[in-house]
Amino acid sequence: TLIFTAALFTIAKIWKQPKCPSIGKWLKMWFIYTMEYYMATRKNEIWPCVATWIELEGVMLSEMSQAEKDKYHM
Repeated sequence: TLIFTAALFTIAKIWKQPKCPSIGKWLKMWFIYTMEYYMATRKNEIWPCVATWIELEGVMLSEMSQAEKDKYHM
């Protein structure tokens, strides 16, 4: 639980690229996925939730890669 909160605030602090979603949108997305995770653990249905987290991680890495490319004009 603390790991999710720490990750949430870390991303919110460093995610200030103009083409990326706003901090508010990221906070909402993390909140929704965190709640989905907790509901899945309560119902012992963790695997669908893990797939969602992996998908979110891929989106975030893609956005970060694009931001780096934009930064260096690649």
